[in-house]
Amino acid sequence: MIKREEALTLLEENIQSENMRKHCYASEAVMRALARRLGKNEDEWGIAGLLHDIDVEITNADPKTHGPYAENLLKGTVTDEMLDAIVMHNEMATGKERSTEFQHALAAGETITGLITATALVYPDKKIAPVKAKSITKRMKQKAFAASVKRENILECEKIGIPLNEFAELSLNAMKEIDEVLGL
Repeated sequence: MIKREEALTLLEENIQSENMRKHCYASEAVMRALARRLGKNEDEWGIAGLLHDIDVEITNADPKTHGPYAENLLKGTVTDEMLDAIVMHNEMATGKERSTEFQHALAAGETITGLITATALVYPDKKIAPVKAKSITKRMKQKAFAASVKRENILECEKIGIPLNEFAELSLNAMKEIDEVLGL
């Protein structure tokens, strides 16, 4: 399996947008926290979070190719389970529904990072430190807030046995641990 340093190099080679890289770092942090919570391999889940959008700029985030194209970039460098979760985080491109714990975790974990970031950015100091999990769950109900964030993906946390309130808290705390990297 690819080491984190190699994954970072791959990320830097394929993702030029600083904001997209920050999203990937946030996704890694959330996935590592989920792995700890669920007793999974933290490196495997974390690197999947880090690399899940590796093809987003190459595919121009085309919902028909984003995800599956990553398979070409990552095959042989990550585990089959990682590759499957990465491809399936955009299930629209596969014509299949997510069914494994890893798939649900990555879809929920990478998606909640957008809601958390958007919430932090409406605070006066635009920092994540004062954000509370309750604010995240409140924003979940406001469909117009961060409208592009797929709430149904975030709710897949329940399919891995983690209630939304706990998932919001876990994800928020994971992102707070790397707030300097995220610039929040």
